[in-house]
Amino acid sequence: MNLKAAMLLFPLLTALTAVAAPGPVSQLERVPLFGNEYVRLDDWARANNFQVQWVTPKQELKLTRAGTTLEFTADSRKMSLNGVNVWLAAPIAVRNGSAHVAPVDLTTAIHPVLFPSKNAPGRAIKTICLDAGHGGKDPGNREGKNYEKKYTLLLAKEVGAQLTKAGFKVCLTRQSDNFVDLPLRPAIARERGADLFLSLHYNSADGPGAASVQGVETYCLTPARTSSTNARGEGAETGAYPGNRLDAKNALLAYQMQKSLVRTLALVDRGVRRARFAVLRTADMPAVMIEAGFMTHPGEAKKIHDTAHRGQMARAIVNGVLAYQRLVEQ
Repeated sequence: MNLKAAMLLFPLLTALTAVAAPGPVSQLERVPLFGNEYVRLDDWARANNFQVQWVTPKQELKLTRAGTTLEFTADSRKMSLNGVNVWLAAPIAVRNGSAHVAPVDLTTAIHPVLFPSKNAPGRAIKTICLDAGHGGKDPGNREGKNYEKKYTLLLAKEVGAQLTKAGFKVCLTRQSDNFVDLPLRPAIARERGADLFLSLHYNSADGPGAASVQGVETYCLTPARTSSTNARGEGAETGAYPGNRLDAKNALLAYQMQKSLVRTLALVDRGVRRARFAVLRTADMPAVMIEAGFMTHPGEAKKIHDTAHRGQMARAIVNGVLAYQRLVEQ
């Protein structure tokens, strides 16, 4: 390349680099609201080359950049990132005509998806640990004669077969209807040298209207000192756990998994969510929990029992793994 061509190309490369790299959250002005720190979404948008549009004044906000759309709603923890629902740690706050977002949500929910960090050179995704929820004396959800533990194991075996065909090594935390303590499940993944941990479950709802609740949701570990989307069964402790060292990778894996499930199977998108579930707290590899449908919803229950649908669900999970792999491997 001659000097003139290089000089013409340099501004283009600089512009592309500016788009690809995130603007540092630490340099944004902090605004105290509700006893917590926020930053203005306008400031973050400018730092990252987004256009800002109020769809509904002081209520619905859209940020756009080539190929990327973020949608926020005032006083809501749920946002849309390229059409996939993502739950935040704190609601969007609108004050003096400006929308504000918690810095922790930028660094642990939004940046990991928009600006994925690469694994260390040579660190490939080779081994996947599949955790079939419940088992043995712990049946999980029950609808009639159908137990969650049966269908999570069937799904884990189908996902494992498809991952093996795709070239991955696979280990399961249980191979049959036996009980495995929750803390042992990520420990098994660690012992087997797993690069990813996927815990598979089916959901249920109760109370009035329970039969109408449907959809898929994917959980990653709640960042330290923030509020979970679902605090069921996690206790009152909100400090840091070993799994929080991987908050960014957890969020990216959860997003890619949720996107694949929703778009492949046309399921209701209940979003990427946060919880301090026992199987996520001590995982020292990127880890998610997938709630693959509601056993209490008649239509979804029929799909959960169906072999063909199970194969399609497994394919969507494998595609989520592959999408994550493409983003993080060098």
